[in-house]
Amino acid sequence: MDPGPSSASADPSPPEEEEEEEEEERDSSTGSTWVVVPGSEVLGADAPKVVGWEELQQELARLWSLSAALAAARDRKAGLAARLESALEARKAVLQQDNELAEMRQRLQSHADFMGELRMQTKEVSANVEDRREQLCVKIRTLTVADKTVGAAQSKLQEPCKLLSGERGHGRLKGLERMLRMRQQYMIGQVAQIYPVRPLNEQSPIVKPGLNSSITRTGVGEALLPNGSQNGQAPLAILGLQLSKLSIKKTSYFSDKTEIQKSATLLGYVAHAVSLIASYLDVPLRYPLRLGGSHSYIVDHAPSVDPSIAPGVSSSTPSSTSMRTMEFPLFFEGQETTRSAYAVFLLNKQP
Repeated sequence: MDPGPSSASADPSPPEEEEEEEEEERDSSTGSTWVVVPGSEVLGADAPKVVGWEELQQELARLWSLSAALAAARDRKAGLAARLESALEARKAVLQQDNELAEMRQRLQSHADFMGELRMQTKEVSANVEDRREQLCVKIRTLTVADKTVGAAQSKLQEPCKLLSGERGHGRLKGLERMLRMRQQYMIGQVAQIYPVRPLNEQSPIVKPGLNSSITRTGVGEALLPNGSQNGQAPLAILGLQLSKLSIKKTSYFSDKTEIQKSATLLGYVAHAVSLIASYLDVPLRYPLRLGGSHSYIVDHAPSVDPSIAPGVSSSTPSSTSMRTMEFPLFFEGQETTRSAYAVFLLNKQP
């Protein structure tokens, strides 16, 4: 056998072992592990390159240089990855700062807008304050003039006040009013003496304090009744005459004429007393009286419809009405007692 190939085969073994050791060291330093890859995934596995024995050393050297270049490329790649990672982190921080800065700018802009609106409102309020100040100044001047006018009026009123507080002033008016009230009371007392109201069973002519308390108001169909007859006490009478209760249904031509005459006389007394008291107190009567003793009348103002308009014809225009006076007798005469009872009702409604 030729010793050449054996010696040639023994020589390249150390570089291969050294290459394997260097690759193991690089793999251990980089932390990579060996991975079994299928042959179908290896580039050129279907057509492997055949290297001659003479070119093996050169191929191994080339592979070693390629491995060294690959390791350097891997180192550069790792360095670039680290630098890229740090650049990305820095970029992220810069973007976060940009976002925060944009938010701060937005808040600053909103605050500036708010301050602008507040400034405009302040200007409007200041203008309103100036207007109000001018109005208040005008009012103050007006009040000053009014105060001076009031002062002048008060100075002018001092002399009339002195006159009013003097002997012929307000005190004299009060005295005259008091004298007038006393005179009215005296005159009403005279009326009470002229027409004394007292219980029927008493003989002494005791004057009652007033005339209004001696008569009770009844319905239209009833005559005046004394208070005492309703309360179980003695009936009241005027000048010894008592007003009896006369029913409309029972009054006829055959009724007792004496009772009717007494009632007419008593109603004449009452009408005369009411007329005197109203004139003394200066109180107008709601229903005027026409005095005639026992044949007195009371006047009622009733509306009168125009007779030219038929009673059953409706018209769009209001009917022409006028006030007419009707007299009702304060005495019972014949069978017509309804008018007399209505006259008594009107007399009871006098103020």
